[in-house]
Amino acid sequence: METSIILFISSVLFMGVVFEGINGQVNGWFNGHATFYGANQSPSSLGGACGYDNTFHAGFGTNTAAVSGVLFRGGEACGACYQVRCNYRLEPKWCLRRAVVTVTATNFCPPNNNEGWCDPPRQHFDMSMPAFLRIARQGNEGIIPVLIRRVSCRRRGGVHFTLKGESNFNMVMISNVGGSGDVKAAWIRGSKTRTWVPMHRNWGANWQSSIDLRSQNLSFKITLVDGKTLEFFNVVPSSWNFGQTFASQNQFS
Repeated sequence: METSIILFISSVLFMGVVFEGINGQVNGWFNGHATFYGANQSPSSLGGACGYDNTFHAGFGTNTAAVSGVLFRGGEACGACYQVRCNYRLEPKWCLRRAVVTVTATNFCPPNNNEGWCDPPRQHFDMSMPAFLRIARQGNEGIIPVLIRRVSCRRRGGVHFTLKGESNFNMVMISNVGGSGDVKAAWIRGSKTRTWVPMHRNWGANWQSSIDLRSQNLSFKITLVDGKTLEFFNVVPSSWNFGQTFASQNQFS
């Protein structure tokens, strides 16, 4: 009798773990929902709240998504990577079973204050259509339950620095960032200043400095949300102009 009870309890506990995993409560997976933009309305290709002028130019391709405020974190999530899979247990009709896509957060999905999918505290992804159709069948109603987890970003080449601004106003868009992908802090150093000057987030992936750096070689230091830090020495030559993008040799792993 005792053996039967023990076996029954063990079975219940095992099934609880299985279902808990399916619901995204273990191994870093969490529950959410996903929608998609139209074929010609990819939010990230238009710049969006992260400020990427073009996702291909920034190194992200078409697997991108606008994320709800609880995930966007005021722009800190820009460049972060997530694995997304359709929750087949909840929506077997429209989910592609076992299909997974990795997307980069490149935009903000704003709340509409009317119980919309991007209203807090919902964890929502408004995905590009190519990314959405890698995990869901065509012809669905445009909203699917998903499981999501943070993953490391794998980028080709080094980190990119795009120089923006005019005159003595300097702003740098940081893109194609590997590792956790989301930048926590940034510094800049000119060949004449010789000391690291803290930058602050102007908006999205754009970081601003408060000193005149014209006609100087530029170096950068970046710390990611996961705490990893890299230095990028003399990435930008003194002959730089606003609007140019420079690729470093270094990359986060």
